[in-house]
Amino acid sequence: MKRLLFVLVLSLQLSLAGSLPAAAAAEPAAKLLLAHGAISNNVTPLWVAKDHGLFRKYGLDVDLVFIIAGRAAQAMLAGQVSVGLIGATHVTNAVTGGGDLTMILGLENSLDYLLISRPSVKSGEQLKGKKVAIGTPSGSASLATYVALDYLGLNPRRDNIVLLGVGGVPERMAALRAGTVEATSLSPELGQVVTSEGYHVLVDTGKENLPFQSSGLVISRKLMRTNPTLVENVSKAIIEGVAYIHNPANKRSVEQVIAKYLRLDKPDRVAKAYHDLATKLPRKPCPTLEGVASVL
Repeated sequence: MKRLLFVLVLSLQLSLAGSLPAAAAAEPAAKLLLAHGAISNNVTPLWVAKDHGLFRKYGLDVDLVFIIAGRAAQAMLAGQVSVGLIGATHVTNAVTGGGDLTMILGLENSLDYLLISRPSVKSGEQLKGKKVAIGTPSGSASLATYVALDYLGLNPRRDNIVLLGVGGVPERMAALRAGTVEATSLSPELGQVVTSEGYHVLVDTGKENLPFQSSGLVISRKLMRTNPTLVENVSKAIIEGVAYIHNPANKRSVEQVIAKYLRLDKPDRVAKAYHDLATKLPRKPCPTLEGVASVL
C-alpha cells in the first residue's frame, strides 16, 4: 500500500513538473504598439525582429506602425503609443516642453540624407524662389534640408525658398515627381529610386560625416520605472536584430526584409540599401553624446 501511494505521489509530481513548461509557454505574449517615424533603412532592425520572431522570443506581440515622427512623438506624450523609433529632435522638443521621453537605443547616429532636385534644377542657385518639401518642421529630414541649404550657401528667408511640410516620404516623393516642389530630402536607399529617373543629388549630407543623433528607440521614463521588463525585452529583441543584420551569413535574408518593406524591386537597389545599412548601422546601438549635442 505504501509502495502504491509512493508511486501515485511520484507520478503526480512528474505530471505537474511536466506541465509547468507547457503552462508557461501558454502565457499570452504582451501586446505592444511600436511606432516608427519614417520609412527608411534604419527601421530594418525592427522589421528583422518582427519577421524573424525575435520579439516573440522575448514574449512580445509587437505591431509595427508607421506614424510620421512628429505625430508619433505626440502620440507617445499622450500615452497612446508606448515605444517609438523617432529622431532625437523630437525627444529634445518634448523634454524642453516638459514631456517625459528619453532615448535608450541609437540606430542612426549620423545625418544621412540626399537633397534631391528635379531634372531642371542642377544647382543650388536654381532653388532660389522655389519650393522645397520637408517633413515635420523639427524632424531629421527637415534638419537635413536646412543643413544642405546652408551648405549650398542658401537662406530660405533671404532667397525666398518656400519650405513646405509635405509629410512622409511617399508624399514628398510624389510631390517631387509631380512638380509641386523642386527639391526634397530623402534617405539614400529611397533617393536612389528617383535619381535613377533623372533627378539630381545636390547635396549628400552622409559624405560630410556630420555627427548627428537621427533616430533611436524612445520610451517614457515612467515606462522604464513601471515596466522595466518590457523595456528590457524590447531592447534585447532589437539589439539581436542589429546583430542579425551584421552577420554576413544573413545577408540574403536581410535583403529580403529590405526589399519587402522598402518596396525595392531591383536587385541592385536592394544590394546598395543592404550595403549602406551594414556600413552605417551602429554595431553597439547606443545614442552618442556628440550626436545629441549637434541636435541641441
